[in-house]
Amino acid sequence: MHETARGEWRPTPQRAAVLRALRAGDGFVSAQALHATLVADGVAVGLTTVYRALRLLERAGHVDVVRNGDGERLYRPRPDDGHRHYLVCRECGLSLAVDAEEVERWVTRIQRDIGFHAVNHTLELTGVCDGCLSRPADRRPDP
Repeated sequence: MHETARGEWRPTPQRAAVLRALRAGDGFVSAQALHATLVADGVAVGLTTVYRALRLLERAGHVDVVRNGDGERLYRPRPDDGHRHYLVCRECGLSLAVDAEEVERWVTRIQRDIGFHAVNHTLELTGVCDGCLSRPADRRPDP
């Protein structure tokens, strides 16, 4: 997908492959893991191209992004119904979409009250899921 002056997109084979791999995945994935999957599937794509494609997809609103416990950005395709917030397990990486109507109302109110427009926001909620909490600490997965 090439970004044009008007913000429109044109697919390239590599960028289309990145998007297909994201859609085929289950949950959030790092750029490095996505690159490894693509290479294992025989796609000739460099890690830099994967990062660029993800950045373009993020700017266009096609992916959701969270950070893991180490601050690494993780990506997954955004559902067709728009912006989401996620609760992410710091132990195993499980991610669950949460109802965030109150957050969206707050952002709308702040935007109106302060006089900002086209505000973007990120809300990161992390914790430990029930499954990981019930395991002894030495048997929990590495995040």
